[in-house]
Amino acid sequence: MNTFTSVAAPAEIYTPPDAHLLFWPQIAPESMCQQLYSKLYSTLPWQQDQITIYGKTLPVPRLQVWMGDPGAHYQYSGLALSPHPWNQTVATIKRQIEKISDHQFNSVLINLYRSGQDSNGWHSDNEPELGENPVIASFSLGATRRFRLRHKYRKDILPYTFDLISGSLLLMSGATQKYWQHCLTKTARPVEPRINLTFRKVATT
Repeated sequence: MNTFTSVAAPAEIYTPPDAHLLFWPQIAPESMCQQLYSKLYSTLPWQQDQITIYGKTLPVPRLQVWMGDPGAHYQYSGLALSPHPWNQTVATIKRQIEKISDHQFNSVLINLYRSGQDSNGWHSDNEPELGENPVIASFSLGATRRFRLRHKYRKDILPYTFDLISGSLLLMSGATQKYWQHCLTKTARPVEPRINLTFRKVATT
């Protein structure tokens, strides 16, 4: 596989209060993105898990796979995830993301948004196993979807919106997860499936 960086321009830098964001609109050529999307879509062990929100158990509104090093367990909303071994394609993507971002990761949550009705509600990636100031690298493949961020406590700070196209990379670091929430909202317009890989480093057991 050719390196992603053959098309990657320098990152756009965003530093709102209490956050640090780096955004690369395109780090891989479209032909490569299509190949990666097809491989992941057809080979990953997708599943629809159940989560608990405000005492209610509901199906996750998307399909997902948790993958990582041995012992890289992860929990959120009452769901405990044990890692699948690294898929060769995902491991290749990880190495490229680590090279571009200059951060190391030992796990990834891969989401498949099958249509505009699949979504991810407002939340922060602030689980204890992620540490004090986690670094989250979000790589997108497939259809463009709108990603939003808002400050948890200050209504005077304007929210941020990114249209995450295939091949884009968003890096959230610093105190972002402590003070900001993010979401991927539903859309009524017809939209093709999207695969999103959020690389992270968790404490291993």
